[in-house]
Amino acid sequence: MVQKPFPSNRDKRSYDTFELLHLDICGPMEKDSLGGSKYLLLIIDEASGCMKGFCLRVKSESEDYIRKYITMVQTQFCKKVKFVRHDGAREFATNSLQLFYEDEGIEQQTTVPYAHQTNGTAERAIRTIVTIGRSMLHHAKLDKCFWAEAAMTAIYVKNRLPSPKVVHKTPFEIVYNLKPSVKHMRTFGCQTYILTPKENRLKWDPKARAGIFVGYEEVSKAYRVYDIEAGQVVISRDVNFDESTFGLQLPITDEDVDDLDFELLDLDDEELRQMEYKQTGKRKNRLNDEDTAAPRPRAVRQRPGLEESSAPENNSSRQEEDEETKDSGDSTPPVFWRASANAVEAAVDLSEPSTFEAAVSGPDQVHWRKAIHAELESMRLRGVFRAAKLPNGQRAIGTKWVFKIKRKADGSIEKYKARLVAKGFRQKYGIDYTETFSPVVKYVTLRMVIAISKHFGWPIDQLDVVTAFLYGVMKEQVFCVIPEGVELDSTFDCLELVRSIYGLKQASRVWNETFDEYVCSIGFQVSDFDPCC
Repeated sequence: MVQKPFPSNRDKRSYDTFELLHLDICGPMEKDSLGGSKYLLLIIDEASGCMKGFCLRVKSESEDYIRKYITMVQTQFCKKVKFVRHDGAREFATNSLQLFYEDEGIEQQTTVPYAHQTNGTAERAIRTIVTIGRSMLHHAKLDKCFWAEAAMTAIYVKNRLPSPKVVHKTPFEIVYNLKPSVKHMRTFGCQTYILTPKENRLKWDPKARAGIFVGYEEVSKAYRVYDIEAGQVVISRDVNFDESTFGLQLPITDEDVDDLDFELLDLDDEELRQMEYKQTGKRKNRLNDEDTAAPRPRAVRQRPGLEESSAPENNSSRQEEDEETKDSGDSTPPVFWRASANAVEAAVDLSEPSTFEAAVSGPDQVHWRKAIHAELESMRLRGVFRAAKLPNGQRAIGTKWVFKIKRKADGSIEKYKARLVAKGFRQKYGIDYTETFSPVVKYVTLRMVIAISKHFGWPIDQLDVVTAFLYGVMKEQVFCVIPEGVELDSTFDCLELVRSIYGLKQASRVWNETFDEYVCSIGFQVSDFDPCC
């Protein structure tokens, strides 16, 4: 026995505008939207084909939106909703909603279970919106978390396209009796520049900030723009568009690579974590050609308790630069650090290799090979990587080995440490990462906890999570090139990151979410005053 065919256009009756509404919900989506929504509620008018969408966190929210929409139609357009057609889902037929239908004299038309074709108008509308939205996301090179903005923009555009309901008319024109204007429409996902009101900026502050165009605001007749710096959608009418640039791609120069690698070389575990906490995705300002040709001399960092001659200059050029600095009127005071003589020697130790090749072929290669093996073994045990083939349209970010000799207080060697880090500065917003903010405990909170513990005589313990970032589970799909020292079968050409590693822009946030979930599971509660506690 097979399913019987579904006749087309069985309902030959013609309806007035908003007389019959089709309802359906799409979801849950693969990723939460920027606002935390998982579902899309779509309401379609049978007579005009005009659509209205609502983003929902849970399906139960649909009842309020349906009530509000029907009330709005009856108030704003003086139209009476007489029929609602849906697939019989529970969220469309709750007891309170049933009473609302009865009070308004609205008849429900539910389709047969497991026969979605009988709810064809709504099903087809959702398919159309998802198809348009998916195409816009792909063209704009944005992450799936922008699905809600793409869906709302797709609905906005579809309402202004010719409708088969009435020849040479759009759904917007059928409903409002007014031809829609398209002069204001722009390409979804293009780069924008949002004007910062003069009340919110100082004299020498930038007048605009970068953003991504993600839709239209019908009520205020403005644009919806994702503010990169603020990490949220803002509404503004003062927007400039660059419709040739998508995904906010920024060029990366060789100088950027050199700078990052050199900075990572001198960072220990705690400093790397702090660096991740403070990452904002901003690129360093590059010097112009004139500045590059004549760089400013750096102040020599001396240590109190040591004679200045204990840190000798490598050449006479440093002294000349210091004299030039004085002549130029630079009054920047020298930077003083507290350290021992052994620490000074460690700071200028040249035995720390800067490349993988130098580490495995240098005089300390035995120690560095052990450190590399320990790092890779730690990653293997935690399932950090997964061998993969790079999908079409995706790109793999680079990695780098960072080598550091850990020393004791007396300057003797404690251990050789190797760490594999990602070149996170090559990540692209909306593709390889979205959110990066991760809270850090406030010192006032720390002092308060210590004071309370002291008052009640409670013991205080502290812990350090070794390779903490490797515990964080990745939400975005990120691929990296095969690191030096790792061998894979020839059928694979990259690694997919299952867990976060140091250097990724979202690493600190992923670790914070993982740790937060764990401590909450064992009975702790997040502080309202300090989210990090």
